[in-house]
Amino acid sequence: MSGLARRREATYEDLLALPDDVLGQLVEGELHATPRPAIDHQRASSVLGIRLGDPFDLGGGGPGGWWIVDEPELHLDWNVLVPDLAGWRRERLPELPREAFFTLAPDWVCEVLSPSTARLDRVKKLSIYAREGVGHAWLVDPVLETLEVFRRQGEAWLLVLTAGGDDIVRAEPFDAIELTLTGLWIRPA
Repeated sequence: MSGLARRREATYEDLLALPDDVLGQLVEGELHATPRPAIDHQRASSVLGIRLGDPFDLGGGGPGGWWIVDEPELHLDWNVLVPDLAGWRRERLPELPREAFFTLAPDWVCEVLSPSTARLDRVKKLSIYAREGVGHAWLVDPVLETLEVFRRQGEAWLLVLTAGGDDIVRAEPFDAIELTLTGLWIRPA
């Protein structure tokens, strides 16, 4: 290696050794550790989980047929990823696993962007999600108040919707209901 030391690939044990207040992920052999997200990030993820969880996971006023999970740990090939939200169609995943992680790629993921993780989410994680067969990906930016909806085509993503502010949308794969974006954003009183 011409005098250069080879970098050791991170392991699951490296993730387990992180402090409780840090979120860790293994992305293409690298350990990515970040502090818990800011309140605007948490708010967007929480409200979105409620709005999708009731009609799609619980079947309240919607079609049901999904599992919607907050911050699931995904073991996809050698990667360990933690999206903010993920969903599985129950026809593909009839029962939730008993382990603390999922090995079946979700049908949908949502990443709420933070300044410290936006590049990782957009570049590396979206590529892995496409390669692993995730059908839809949403990127939510609580600072810009935007939602981007992507549909997988092969191993690439097609942007099918961009919305923001107080828009009311029908967003794949949850387009059976109208989704209002108001309330996802923290705004001054």
